[in-house]
Amino acid sequence: MAKRDYYEVLGVSRNATEQELKAAFRRLAKECHPDFHPGDKDAERRFKEIAEAYETLKDPQKRAAYDQFGHAAFDGTGRTAGGFGPDFAASMSDIFDDLFGEFMGGRRRHRTGRERGADIRYNLEITLQDAYTGKTAEIRVPSSVSCTKCSGTGARPGTKPSTCPTCGGYGRVRASQGFFTIERTCPNCQGRGEVIDDPCPECSGAGRVMRERTLSVNIPPGVEDGTRIRLAGEGEAGLRGGPPGDLYIFLSIKPHEFFQRDGADIFCVVPISMCTAALGGQIEVPTVDGSVTRVKIPEGTETGKQFRLKGKGMPVLRSKSYGDMYIQVRVETPKNLTRRQRELLEEFERESHKDTSPESAGFFSRVKEFFEGRGA
Repeated sequence: MAKRDYYEVLGVSRNATEQELKAAFRRLAKECHPDFHPGDKDAERRFKEIAEAYETLKDPQKRAAYDQFGHAAFDGTGRTAGGFGPDFAASMSDIFDDLFGEFMGGRRRHRTGRERGADIRYNLEITLQDAYTGKTAEIRVPSSVSCTKCSGTGARPGTKPSTCPTCGGYGRVRASQGFFTIERTCPNCQGRGEVIDDPCPECSGAGRVMRERTLSVNIPPGVEDGTRIRLAGEGEAGLRGGPPGDLYIFLSIKPHEFFQRDGADIFCVVPISMCTAALGGQIEVPTVDGSVTRVKIPEGTETGKQFRLKGKGMPVLRSKSYGDMYIQVRVETPKNLTRRQRELLEEFERESHKDTSPESAGFFSRVKEFFEGRGA
C-alpha cells in the first residue's frame, strides 16, 4: 500500500509553519492516541502514520529532502518497512514532550542542581486576649540556612559543581525498550544534573547548615483557632543555592476561664442569685476587652435567659466590625442556709400560690390529671 503524502496526513499545506505543524500534530494525536482507543487497530495505525509524518516534517533537513524527493528520500536509511528507524523511540519521546508536557505540569527543563527548600510548620499558642488585640510574637525556629562558607553551592570555596557526566546535566537518563522509552532519575547525581568533586567542608556539599533563628511574627486582631500565617522565604534553605521554602505558623488559642468563642461572638455563663432572678436588679460582667459592663436583670428571669451586648465580641479579622457578646444567666439555688433563712423560705413557701410559680404548678396539675385519667 502506497504511503500517503505527509502533508496530507497532517492536513496542512506545503508551506505550513513549524507552529502549524505542531498544532496539527497535537490535534490529530489526541484524536487517535492508542491510550484513548484501546484495542482499536485503525487508531493505532493512524497514530503511527501521524507520528511518522510529524517526525519528518518537524526536522528542517528531513523536510527539505522530503519536499524534493518525497518518500524516496528515505529509502535505504535503515528504516523498517513501517517507516520507523532505529532512533524512532528517542524521537517519539521528544514528540511526547511537545504533545503532553503541558498536561503534566509543564515541560521538563534542564536541571540545575538547585532545589527549593522544604516548608516548615510552627505551632504557636496564644491567649484569647492576644487574639482580641493582636500582638507581635518572637519565635525561635530551628531550620537549615544557606552555608555562608560556600554561598550555598556545596562546593569548596574557589571551586564549583560540574555537569553530571552520566546524564549531561539533564538529571534523568533514558533507556529504550522497543517502541517505548523509559526515563528514570540519574543514579549518579540523584536528579540534580550536577556533581560536586570537592565538597565544602562546612556543609559537606549540601550547601546548607542547621541554625536556630529568631523571627518576629505579626498576629493581627481577630485571628481564630487554626489560623495559618505564611512567612514567604523563611522555611528551609534551598539545596545548593536553590530558593528557600516558606514558614507556616499555625495558631491555637488557649481556653479562657470565662468566655467561649464562636467566630466573632463571645458567650459567657453568669450565675445569679435566686433573689436577683426573682426581684430583678443589675449585675456586672467582664468583657473580652478587659472592661466591666452592667447588665439589667428583669424580675422573674429564669435560667438560660440570654442578654446580647452588641459590639462587645471579637474583632472580625481584617475588618473594622466586631461580633457580639451573649450573657446567659444561670439561677443559683441557695445552699448552706442559716436557721433564719430557712424560716423565711418556709414562710415564703406557705405564702406562695400557683401564680408565684406558674410553670411548676401547671406541670404537676397536668401530671395529676394524666394519672387520674389512666385510673378511670
